[in-house]
Amino acid sequence: MNQKFVETVIVVCLASVIFLGTGAVLNAQNSWPHWRGNPQNTGLSSTALPENLEPLWTFETRQGFESSAAIVAGWVYAAALDSNLYALELSSGKLKWKYRAQDEIKSSPSVSNGVVYFGDEAGAFHAVDASTGKRLWKFQADAGVISSANFAEDRVLFGSYDNHLYCLSAKDGKLVWKIETDGYVHATPAIANGNAIVAGCDGLMRVVRIRDGVEIKKITAGAYVAASAAVIDDRAYVGTFDNKILCIDLAAGKALWAFDPPQKDFPFYSSAAVSSDILVVGGRDKSVYALHPQTGQPRWMFTAKAKIDSSPVIAGSRVFIGAASGELYGFDLSSGKIAWQFETGSSLVAAPAIAEGRLVIGTIDGVLYCFGAN
Repeated sequence: MNQKFVETVIVVCLASVIFLGTGAVLNAQNSWPHWRGNPQNTGLSSTALPENLEPLWTFETRQGFESSAAIVAGWVYAAALDSNLYALELSSGKLKWKYRAQDEIKSSPSVSNGVVYFGDEAGAFHAVDASTGKRLWKFQADAGVISSANFAEDRVLFGSYDNHLYCLSAKDGKLVWKIETDGYVHATPAIANGNAIVAGCDGLMRVVRIRDGVEIKKITAGAYVAASAAVIDDRAYVGTFDNKILCIDLAAGKALWAFDPPQKDFPFYSSAAVSSDILVVGGRDKSVYALHPQTGQPRWMFTAKAKIDSSPVIAGSRVFIGAASGELYGFDLSSGKIAWQFETGSSLVAAPAIAEGRLVIGTIDGVLYCFGAN
């Protein structure tokens, strides 16, 4: 056989492998598999959105959305207060299937390896086939599950209002370990360096080794915490009901700084979006704050018409967040100026999901919006 021909075939085959491998990586990156987008809960989208966003479709339910959608491989998975999990085509909003849970769903669906995981108010934690909508298994906690799932290899982790952080086998739902706390576990655990980092309603942040469930650190947050910690560079960022944003050094087990709005006295329910050079979070004082993550110094602030429980998502040079008065904002990340805005006419508690050039968010009156380039 001609040597040049053989070399050409080898080069083509290698190029194909590299292309397919890169495509797989890009596809994995261009998704929003759980409510803060990645295991560290940083609220960063890997893709920017079109400059001019237009509503492409809506999907309506009988009750509203408090949880955020997941976007994976061209499909949207959205859970509503009508107890249903919906699978919709991202391009059209067409319903593929729906799955009925036992009670209201406030837990945001999380997707891993073709399975959708979420909890309900009756304390059931569900694993549903992403393609068919059929239940694969169910685990029963002793109280409601509002926490969203996060993943570490073959394990799935979530919190419950029965005061426990659970770690289950993602394959069959068998209990691997559980940690008891002194209050509700409302937040979603962040995953970093083989550990789960979760702040609880008992005012403590726990660092738990995922391998065996050993509690490595217990760090005081000083107040009730409903927000989920975002972890970057071994630092955890979280808002409290004592009206503060904290930066906690996980290695040292102590707060490096605390931001306390100087003139307003309202708690933080929103979970922060954090990159290496900016932190953005919403407050119940109607404000959106942008801080320097290293120092906690303010970079900019915006005052909305109503409280902000929605959690922000950073996509490219903009950050997107909803308000209880119904506005969905896209702010310029550097200046804080409004770069884009849409009036939904209904309260927004859910965080945006951003992937594949689309933004998806649901309202309290039961309308799920998909925005993109028209």
